[in-house]
Amino acid sequence: MGRAHHGAHPGRARAVKLAVLAALIVPLTTGCSVQDVIRFGWPGGVTPQAEAMRELWTWSAIAALVVGAVTWGAMFWAVAFHRKKKDDDDTPPRQTQYNLPVEIAFTVIPTIIVAVLFGFTVSVQNYVDTDNPNPDLAVDIRGFQWNWEFTYPDAQGPDGEPVSTLGDSATIPLLVLPTESSIQFTQASSDVIHSFFVPEFLFKRDVFPLPEKNNQDNVWQIDQIDRQGTFVGRCAELCGTYHSQMNFEVRALPLDLFNRWLDLRGQVNPATGAGYTAGEALAELGCGVDCEPAATKTVPYNTDRAAREPSGTIAAGN
Repeated sequence: MGRAHHGAHPGRARAVKLAVLAALIVPLTTGCSVQDVIRFGWPGGVTPQAEAMRELWTWSAIAALVVGAVTWGAMFWAVAFHRKKKDDDDTPPRQTQYNLPVEIAFTVIPTIIVAVLFGFTVSVQNYVDTDNPNPDLAVDIRGFQWNWEFTYPDAQGPDGEPVSTLGDSATIPLLVLPTESSIQFTQASSDVIHSFFVPEFLFKRDVFPLPEKNNQDNVWQIDQIDRQGTFVGRCAELCGTYHSQMNFEVRALPLDLFNRWLDLRGQVNPATGAGYTAGEALAELGCGVDCEPAATKTVPYNTDRAAREPSGTIAAGN
């Protein structure tokens, strides 16, 4: 009996070692970095606000795992060391009706955990919603069924009107933005509620019609975009028939390239006799895939209903 009981411990030890080894090896064999693992599924962002939200998610998940490990450990310890033994009689263990220290601990500790998580959540939320004075760039966003218009109110086109980019069913609108610059967005809708969503920003903003009358703060900021790149933006609010195709494309360019692009938008294109469009100005920059004159990561939708193929004959009674 004694030898058999003693021999069970090495088996449990080996199982624990294998579990720890698997936990260490699996992330490496799947090509995941440490940063990928501790994101716990949270996607990578390209703004400081996105990074702040990622850190909140990471530490909240780690705190939950620690609490879970302690809880599971206590449960397994109770199962392992307080189970009925083979040579035990049927005498019930000592019954304890109250345990004041344990009850206080089980009340105070969860309260502290919730308070700390609440404090960090409010801190990150306040940071994400903060509007600092004098941003480097202002952009107006207008959503409509089923596309977008982006206007740069501080930049003037050759017609004397603010520079703007308007999408239609044949053209994905390009929202060109500078990296390493603070940007303020002011948004409104021409019809129904839309939602401005760039996944790499890691949050979305509802776009209301008449935001002042609907009691909405329709102005928000990002501190900067951390890197150059092309990112697909979407409408994240069900807004009608072509909601799923209501996409746009963000082009994040270094500040010098962006300034050249915005300068071109204020000039007349000699090839067309009209002001440079967003795509034409990007093509003049010649900076590779991020300066392509048309969208590269999403396509326009076709609103020609006759272009759809018939679904087939429906049998009688179906």
